[in-house]
Amino acid sequence: MVRRPVAWVVAVVLLVEAFAIGALNWFLGVVVDRQKMSLAGLDPDVMSTSSKIGGVAFGFYFALCALVALLVAIRNRPPAGFGRVLLISVAVVHGLLGAFTWGLVGWTAFLFMVVVLALVVLLLMTYDHEGGQEQAPGGGAPQEGGDPKAEGEPAPAGVAGEPQSRTGEPQDGDEEPQDSVPAQLTQPVPTTP
Repeated sequence: MVRRPVAWVVAVVLLVEAFAIGALNWFLGVVVDRQKMSLAGLDPDVMSTSSKIGGVAFGFYFALCALVALLVAIRNRPPAGFGRVLLISVAVVHGLLGAFTWGLVGWTAFLFMVVVLALVVLLLMTYDHEGGQEQAPGGGAPQEGGDPKAEGEPAPAGVAGEPQSRTGEPQDGDEEPQDSVPAQLTQPVPTTP
Protein backbone atom coordinates (compact mmCIF):
# COMPACT_ATOMS: atom_id res chain seq x y z
CA MET A 1 0.00 0.00 0.00
CA VAL A 2 1.64 3.20 -1.21
CA ARG A 3 -0.94 5.72 -0.03
CA ARG A 4 0.09 6.29 3.57
CA PRO A 5 3.84 6.70 2.96
CA VAL A 6 3.15 9.21 0.18
CA ALA A 7 0.88 11.23 2.47
CA TRP A 8 3.53 11.23 5.23
CA VAL A 9 6.26 12.31 2.79
CA VAL A 10 4.09 15.10 1.35
CA ALA A 11 3.27 16.33 4.88
CA VAL A 12 6.94 16.41 5.89
CA VAL A 13 8.11 18.05 2.64
CA LEU A 14 5.42 20.74 2.79
CA LEU A 15 6.18 21.46 6.45
CA VAL A 16 9.91 21.82 5.73
CA GLU A 17 9.06 23.98 2.74
CA ALA A 18 6.80 26.17 4.90
CA PHE A 19 9.64 26.90 7.33
CA ALA A 20 12.14 27.40 4.49
CA ILE A 21 9.92 29.83 2.56
CA GLY A 22 9.05 31.76 5.72
CA ALA A 23 12.68 31.96 6.87
CA LEU A 24 13.97 32.95 3.41
CA ASN A 25 11.47 35.78 3.00
CA TRP A 26 12.09 36.97 6.55
CA PHE A 27 15.84 36.96 5.90
CA LEU A 28 15.36 38.91 2.65
CA GLY A 29 13.21 41.44 4.51
CA VAL A 30 15.95 41.90 7.14
CA VAL A 31 18.60 42.33 4.41
CA VAL A 32 16.52 44.94 2.60
CA ASP A 33 15.89 46.77 5.88
CA ARG A 34 19.55 46.83 6.97
CA GLN A 35 20.91 47.77 3.55
CA LYS A 36 18.18 50.39 2.97
CA MET A 37 17.70 48.94 -0.53
CA SER A 38 15.17 50.43 -2.87
CA LEU A 39 13.73 49.09 -6.09
CA ALA A 40 12.37 51.66 -8.55
CA GLY A 41 12.00 54.25 -5.79
CA LEU A 42 10.00 52.07 -3.39
CA ASP A 43 10.38 52.76 0.31
CA PRO A 44 12.83 50.24 1.90
CA ASP A 45 10.62 49.89 4.98
CA VAL A 46 7.63 48.96 2.82
CA MET A 47 9.73 46.42 0.88
CA SER A 48 11.05 44.90 4.10
CA THR A 49 7.63 44.68 5.73
CA SER A 50 5.97 43.23 2.63
CA SER A 51 8.69 40.60 2.32
CA LYS A 52 8.19 39.55 5.93
CA ILE A 53 4.39 39.48 5.58
CA GLY A 54 4.71 37.46 2.36
CA GLY A 55 7.02 35.00 4.08
CA VAL A 56 4.62 34.51 6.97
CA ALA A 57 1.61 34.18 4.63
CA PHE A 58 3.27 31.63 2.33
CA GLY A 59 4.71 29.76 5.29
CA PHE A 60 1.27 29.54 6.86
CA TYR A 61 -0.23 28.40 3.53
CA PHE A 62 2.32 25.60 3.11
CA ALA A 63 1.93 24.61 6.77
CA LEU A 64 -1.85 24.38 6.30
CA CYS A 65 -1.34 22.18 3.24
CA ALA A 66 1.08 20.04 5.28
CA LEU A 67 -1.60 19.70 7.96
CA VAL A 68 -4.11 18.47 5.36
CA ALA A 69 -1.59 15.89 4.09
CA LEU A 70 -0.88 14.84 7.67
CA LEU A 71 -4.60 14.33 8.35
CA VAL A 72 -4.86 12.26 5.17
CA ALA A 73 -1.95 10.10 6.37
CA ILE A 74 -3.39 9.64 9.86
CA ARG A 75 -6.99 8.95 8.82
CA ASN A 76 -6.09 7.02 5.65
CA ARG A 77 -9.02 8.69 3.89
CA PRO A 78 -9.04 10.92 0.83
CA PRO A 79 -8.99 14.67 1.32
CA ALA A 80 -12.41 16.23 0.91
CA GLY A 81 -13.79 19.71 0.51
CA PHE A 82 -11.46 22.53 1.48
CA GLY A 83 -8.54 20.15 2.10
CA ARG A 84 -8.74 18.77 -1.43
CA VAL A 85 -8.87 22.31 -2.82
CA LEU A 86 -5.78 23.21 -0.76
CA LEU A 87 -3.82 20.23 -2.08
CA ILE A 88 -4.82 20.97 -5.68
CA SER A 89 -3.83 24.61 -5.25
CA VAL A 90 -0.44 23.68 -3.76
CA ALA A 91 0.14 21.41 -6.76
CA VAL A 92 -0.60 24.32 -9.09
CA VAL A 93 1.68 26.61 -7.05
CA HIS A 94 4.53 24.12 -7.33
CA GLY A 95 3.98 23.83 -11.08
CA LEU A 96 4.20 27.62 -11.44
CA LEU A 97 7.16 27.91 -9.07
CA GLY A 98 8.91 25.16 -11.02
CA ALA A 99 8.46 27.09 -14.25
CA PHE A 100 9.85 30.27 -12.68
CA THR A 101 12.76 28.62 -10.88
CA TRP A 102 14.05 27.02 -14.08
CA GLY A 103 15.04 30.43 -15.41
CA LEU A 104 15.79 32.25 -12.16
CA VAL A 105 17.50 29.70 -9.91
CA GLY A 106 18.46 26.69 -12.00
CA TRP A 107 17.56 23.14 -12.82
CA THR A 108 18.05 21.77 -9.29
CA ALA A 109 15.34 24.03 -7.85
CA PHE A 110 13.15 23.14 -10.83
CA LEU A 111 13.72 19.44 -10.14
CA PHE A 112 12.77 19.89 -6.48
CA MET A 113 9.55 21.69 -7.42
CA VAL A 114 8.63 19.01 -9.95
CA VAL A 115 9.27 16.23 -7.40
CA VAL A 116 7.02 17.95 -4.84
CA LEU A 117 4.39 18.50 -7.55
CA ALA A 118 4.55 14.80 -8.46
CA LEU A 119 4.20 13.78 -4.81
CA VAL A 120 1.13 15.97 -4.28
CA VAL A 121 -0.48 14.69 -7.49
CA LEU A 122 0.34 11.11 -6.47
CA LEU A 123 -1.30 11.74 -3.10
CA LEU A 124 -4.43 13.06 -4.79
CA MET A 125 -4.56 10.24 -7.35
CA THR A 126 -4.01 7.32 -4.99
CA TYR A 127 -7.11 8.28 -3.03
CA ASP A 128 -9.12 9.29 -6.08
CA HIS A 129 -11.50 6.37 -6.65
CA GLU A 130 -11.27 4.57 -3.35
CA GLY A 131 -12.97 5.58 -0.15
CA GLY A 132 -10.44 4.98 2.59
CA GLN A 133 -9.40 1.59 3.89
CA GLU A 134 -9.82 -1.38 1.61
CA GLN A 135 -12.11 -4.24 2.62
CA ALA A 136 -12.42 -7.71 1.22
CA PRO A 137 -15.17 -8.02 -1.39
CA GLY A 138 -18.47 -9.63 -0.48
CA GLY A 139 -19.59 -11.28 2.79
CA GLY A 140 -17.54 -13.07 5.33
CA ALA A 141 -17.12 -12.52 8.97
CA PRO A 142 -15.46 -9.31 10.15
CA GLN A 143 -12.63 -11.42 11.61
CA GLU A 144 -11.86 -12.70 8.09
CA GLY A 145 -11.62 -9.19 6.66
CA GLY A 146 -14.92 -9.33 4.82
CA ASP A 147 -17.50 -6.58 4.76
CA PRO A 148 -20.11 -7.51 7.39
CA LYS A 149 -22.78 -5.45 5.61
CA ALA A 150 -22.55 -7.72 2.55
CA GLU A 151 -22.92 -10.90 4.60
CA GLY A 152 -26.65 -11.47 4.08
CA GLU A 153 -26.87 -10.56 0.39
CA PRO A 154 -27.27 -13.38 -2.13
CA ALA A 155 -24.74 -13.66 -4.92
CA PRO A 156 -26.12 -12.10 -8.10
CA ALA A 157 -26.79 -14.37 -11.06
CA GLY A 158 -25.33 -13.58 -14.44
CA VAL A 159 -22.06 -12.23 -15.64
CA ALA A 160 -19.77 -10.74 -13.02
CA GLY A 161 -19.48 -6.98 -13.23
CA GLU A 162 -22.92 -6.46 -14.82
CA PRO A 163 -25.49 -4.49 -12.85
CA GLN A 164 -28.32 -6.72 -11.65
CA SER A 165 -31.90 -5.78 -10.84
CA ARG A 166 -32.86 -6.35 -7.20
CA THR A 167 -36.60 -6.39 -7.99
CA GLY A 168 -36.48 -9.18 -10.59
CA GLU A 169 -38.13 -6.95 -13.19
CA PRO A 170 -36.74 -7.02 -16.72
CA GLN A 171 -34.30 -4.27 -17.52
CA ASP A 172 -33.49 -2.70 -20.85
CA GLY A 173 -32.15 -5.39 -23.14
CA ASP A 174 -33.41 -8.33 -21.04
CA GLU A 175 -36.42 -9.24 -23.18
CA GLU A 176 -36.58 -9.97 -26.90
CA PRO A 177 -36.82 -6.95 -29.20
CA GLN A 178 -40.40 -5.98 -29.98
CA ASP A 179 -41.84 -3.91 -32.77
CA SER A 180 -43.74 -0.82 -31.84
CA VAL A 181 -46.18 -1.41 -34.75
CA PRO A 182 -48.91 -4.04 -34.29
CA ALA A 183 -48.52 -7.29 -36.22
CA GLN A 184 -51.76 -6.75 -38.21
CA LEU A 185 -51.28 -5.73 -41.80
CA THR A 186 -53.93 -3.75 -43.56
CA GLN A 187 -54.36 -3.60 -47.28
CA PRO A 188 -54.07 -0.19 -48.90
CA VAL A 189 -57.32 1.29 -50.15
CA PRO A 190 -57.25 2.20 -53.85
CA THR A 191 -57.67 5.90 -54.47
CA THR A 192 -58.67 5.80 -58.17
CA PRO A 193 -62.27 4.91 -59.27
